[in-house]
Amino acid sequence: MRKIAVVFHSANGTTRQLAEAVAAGVEEVAGAEVIQTEITAADISAGRFYNDSFLTLLDNADAIIFGSPTYMGSVSAQFKAFADASSERWEAQLWRNKLAAGFTIGSNLNGDQLATLQYMQILASQHGMLWIGLDLPGNSGAKGLNRLGAQSGVIAQAERADLCDSDLLTARYLGLRVARLSITFTS
Repeated sequence: MRKIAVVFHSANGTTRQLAEAVAAGVEEVAGAEVIQTEITAADISAGRFYNDSFLTLLDNADAIIFGSPTYMGSVSAQFKAFADASSERWEAQLWRNKLAAGFTIGSNLNGDQLATLQYMQILASQHGMLWIGLDLPGNSGAKGLNRLGAQSGVIAQAERADLCDSDLLTARYLGLRVARLSITFTS
């Protein structure tokens, strides 16, 4: 059984909705198991992420899909605290050769969400992980997946709590893609 972790921070529930869609995509793949882990306020003290059991779950995953809202052109402070705490894993190369992917959401059509995905890609590269992007052209297929045309990962946009069905379907597709590649890559 391949373990796919979905680790995310959500401030108002929209990133959580994307995380749930990603997890649903993972669950569609036989031989894949989803581990959903949310970064919460209880994990952070004085600006530092403290949750070793959370990080141990990720150590034992075969792939990690990162998620964060875009704030001021990057990940949320809570996600950044988690990323900083992962440096201890970096020293031991515990996440090396794991698959990685990412998703984000912003309230504007272009609120620099790509910079958030690039941050996640750099984090994954520092850990020696292998980044999985989307293999979908913008507005592909009858369902209009990847309506915003991002190739690095899922970019969603919502002005309120309502997400576009296309963004949720694209998030589900990302989970499906990572799970399938995890099984193929390690077979």
